[in-house]
Amino acid sequence: MPSVPSMDDAAFDRAVIAAVFEQAGLRGWQDVSLVEAARDAGLELARVRARFPGRAAVLLRFGVVADQAALAASGAEENPRERLFDMLMERFEALQRHRPGVLALAQALRTDPGLALLLYGATLRSMRWLLEAAGVPTAGVIGQLRVHGLLALWLYALRAWQADESEDLSATMAAVDRGLDRAMQAERSAPGRRPLPEPPTAEPEPPGAVESPG
Repeated sequence: MPSVPSMDDAAFDRAVIAAVFEQAGLRGWQDVSLVEAARDAGLELARVRARFPGRAAVLLRFGVVADQAALAASGAEENPRERLFDMLMERFEALQRHRPGVLALAQALRTDPGLALLLYGATLRSMRWLLEAAGVPTAGVIGQLRVHGLLALWLYALRAWQADESEDLSATMAAVDRGLDRAMQAERSAPGRRPLPEPPTAEPEPPGAVESPG
């Protein structure tokens, strides 16, 4: 296959990720060859080698790319719960773009504890980033509990995503929504915890106030 036009590093990384997951969807994760995936996609092997020592590096980079998409959506809502919802769904959208390959990876993780442990640590870092971006403190013991709690929520919703065949990921959204409701309830009921910021409420208008023209 002829080589693809020159790309910057970010575009190149996305192309490598797509090539690897495409091959995983066809052959299974254990049979993925980074060299063959790169060749099939017309990517420069020397550049692939420089940026990705192996398949695990591709997965770690994919996690960062998914986080970048999620963090870009972190400022759209006013309260932490809604920001977390948007960011988690952005991460699932990133998985959805490579669904067959990600499902093949999930299958392989059942028999590859080393890789599972690597991704566990990477996902834990991702959850910390998302919490901080949502305005939720992660310092100290309470912060650690929040990070691990969000990781548990992610894994719970991930199981729903694996079974979700809808185009709009409605089952995944419902799982994220339920998980966040439970997390907020636990946050409010746990003794000694500083409560998270509540959603802002509109100030009542004074009597006789007239709406200004838009």
